[in-house]
Amino acid sequence: MTSDEYNDCGPVSGWDLHCHTVFSDGTKTPAELVDLAKANGLHGIAITDHDTTAGWGDAQKAAESRGFPLLRGSEITAQDHRVSVHMLAYQYDPQDEGIVNLFSSTRAARIERAKHMVSRLSKDFPITWNDVMNQTKKGDETTVGRPHMADALVAAGFYHTRSEAFAGAISSSSKYYIPTPSPSALQVVEVVRQAGGVSVVAHPADYSRNKVLLSDFQIRELAAAGLGGLEVWHRGNGAEDRKRLLGLARELGLLVTGGSDWHGDGKPNKLGENLTADSVVAQIVQRGAIPLVS
Repeated sequence: MTSDEYNDCGPVSGWDLHCHTVFSDGTKTPAELVDLAKANGLHGIAITDHDTTAGWGDAQKAAESRGFPLLRGSEITAQDHRVSVHMLAYQYDPQDEGIVNLFSSTRAARIERAKHMVSRLSKDFPITWNDVMNQTKKGDETTVGRPHMADALVAAGFYHTRSEAFAGAISSSSKYYIPTPSPSALQVVEVVRQAGGVSVVAHPADYSRNKVLLSDFQIRELAAAGLGGLEVWHRGNGAEDRKRLLGLARELGLLVTGGSDWHGDGKPNKLGENLTADSVVAQIVQRGAIPLVS
């Protein structure tokens, strides 16, 4: 690992630890992710598809064949007292019973929620469940969600882009919206810890996702249960909240990570726009149950 340098937006070089592929709501394959990260001069990346490890094998093969470092992870949807919380989990044992059961239940709940949302949408937009599934790149291996509904609406000509659909019918404030049934953030922290992984709260100060954010008290509770870090360097976190989160991380001994929340063509976010320092990645690897892929 190299020495770390920072500016006001975080590390000036390092790893992108928040990346999605076709195995959830991204538009690029794990191999394409690895190729782009290498071409962009990143030190490494993490694959963090929603509620799944399905893309890990493809990502590992691509990373090994190109000699490019890879962390394996997932983004897990959770909640804490009605606050939606996304938890990034890194380097855990994918065969751990708790993780397997968690993903099985969350994916089943996601499918039912998605079907109900499509049923609501179909009353005003002529799209079907098959139209939504046609937008998935990996069929049943894909974690289905609102992005695929948005893509179906784009394909049907109702919107020009996924982002436009998210500002319209797919918005969390629309009449079609149904919240994702989710485990508690505390449960996720405990399951990931038991599986030998490191848990990080994703974009904890992004008001575009939540009108009410996790409080400092809630973050302290999660830290006491074994939370590993906070994703401070993310485009959704404002400058003042970044300062607040950095202070909390220092107080609680939490790792500070960064990531682009890259989805390929599915979002305007650019790979590597926010990064994690090499020294932080080294600590994640040291704590994790599985080895770094390189």
